[in-house]
Amino acid sequence: MTVRTDSKTRTPEAELRSYIHSLDPKDQKLMRSVRAAVRKRFPTAHELAYDYSGHVVIAYSPTDRAIESIVAIDGRADGVRLYLMHGPQLPDPKGLLLGSGKQTRFVQVSAASQLAHPDVKALIAAAVDQSTVPLPSKGKGRLIIKSSAAKRRPRRKLTK
Repeated sequence: MTVRTDSKTRTPEAELRSYIHSLDPKDQKLMRSVRAAVRKRFPTAHELAYDYSGHVVIAYSPTDRAIESIVAIDGRADGVRLYLMHGPQLPDPKGLLLGSGKQTRFVQVSAASQLAHPDVKALIAAAVDQSTVPLPSKGKGRLIIKSSAAKRRPRRKLTK
């Protein structure tokens, strides 16, 4: 008997694993460790997973709506980023936030331990304070696959 493994029969966790597996091996490990750290920080938030042709995004939201997300992890060819919603309004005295988007800013992440740094923790706390919808005080958020790339292109760097 064969078991289909397309996105319609896979569990959300298996689907997300396949998204992450398409990243460069070092970024796969980093993405998984950053995800574990963010999940620990936001246990009641829903994880909203997106597979784009060039990157994988996991947003953490009190609802199933991405617009209400607080933070997001973005795994891409040039590494892993932690995006903070309402980024332009966040206090950033150390100048850690990068980007110029109207809604978000990001911190380039080289290790999950960066999320425990006092300056990064302060940015995350400020993003929580700016959130328009409060996180549930109890319960556990669920993983929701929001979109999958219709045509997957290789994301690993080609070697000659």
